[in-house]
Amino acid sequence: MTSTLIALINVKLGEKWSPDQISGWLKKEHDISISYETIYQHIWSDKRSGGQLFQHLRRKGKAYQARNKDKQAGRGFIKNRVSIDERPNIVETRSRVGDWEIDLVIGKGHSGALVTIVERKTRFTVSTRIDNKSANTVTAATLALLRPFEDAVLTITADNGKEFAYHEELTKNLKCTVYFADPYCSWQRG
Repeated sequence: MTSTLIALINVKLGEKWSPDQISGWLKKEHDISISYETIYQHIWSDKRSGGQLFQHLRRKGKAYQARNKDKQAGRGFIKNRVSIDERPNIVETRSRVGDWEIDLVIGKGHSGALVTIVERKTRFTVSTRIDNKSANTVTAATLALLRPFEDAVLTITADNGKEFAYHEELTKNLKCTVYFADPYCSWQRG
């Protein structure tokens, strides 16, 4: 690479451009073909010699954390969740009263939320407005909504929202089992 090209790349890195953006810009504006991998090699070479170009990268050279569907722990993972695969088959047939589905509807501009709980067979619905979607608030609202019907609560099925993280408290207070759809498969609830 020529010193002029290196200077152009360094200026764009200083403006927080990604190597991919710089590569495209050089091709379009200067008719210079250079791959983004070559720009990354320049950045890492600079780092090895004590330079600070890598600090201009958006992630500052840190690797991405892989998202893994089978991950068993980490940020956002609901502890001790029971998979929908373990839910009794009778729930799917909608032949008995007592199987509920819970969801959270977020208001416009995140100005509030609505906890909705639907009984699968009868389609009987209870809901309440809440001011925030914290797990504490959602759990308290769920208990308040279902306590009048606790004799008719056998299962609750939820998606993987962190607002349902205190599912064990629901299990203990309502004497039911809470099941979770697989990650990114909220359609499994019904």
